[in-house]
Amino acid sequence: MDETSQKIIDAAMMLVRDHGYVATTTKVIAKAAGVNECTLFRKFKNKKDIVLQGVNQAKWRANVTPEIFQNVQWDLRADTEMFMRAYMDRMTPDFVNLSIGLRAPQLYEETASLIMKVPQAFLLSFTQYLNKMHEMGKLPKADFDALALTVFSSAFGYTFLKASFGNGLLNVEKDDYIKNSVQMFIKSLE
Repeated sequence: MDETSQKIIDAAMMLVRDHGYVATTTKVIAKAAGVNECTLFRKFKNKKDIVLQGVNQAKWRANVTPEIFQNVQWDLRADTEMFMRAYMDRMTPDFVNLSIGLRAPQLYEETASLIMKVPQAFLLSFTQYLNKMHEMGKLPKADFDALALTVFSSAFGYTFLKASFGNGLLNVEKDDYIKNSVQMFIKSLE
């Protein structure tokens, strides 16, 4: 990818993150990228093409993959905290807001599978972890899919609220939230 194309993609993705897909016009993208609109159309078919190429770049995804959840100690408390922290460290307000912008009806059919990779990576990895803990005799049999969804929902909820409202709604720091959430989760299993 040439430098001009990358500047156009970066500008488009930042604008979608900050203003949404519909409000982001090719004219505004060109201006933000420092190119004229004709250059933009020589490089890309349309706005949708720009954004879809951006979504396929690792730098515009939160990098939440199963590999980030591999550092387990086989200790439920420490590992659940690690899962939540690994997710929450990568799902910055910028990525939350971008994923919201990528849900525009004009794009969603093409972006949904990419957006869903983030929760799927967490849910699959944590469910596998809980099953392995059961096989090791460290957890009783339970609905591990539902338990993984509970922990993910907790991490997602905090991340979404923090991105949406900053400190205006949340008076709990991330590390305290993680520790308290994990403590409640473990108590529920006793």
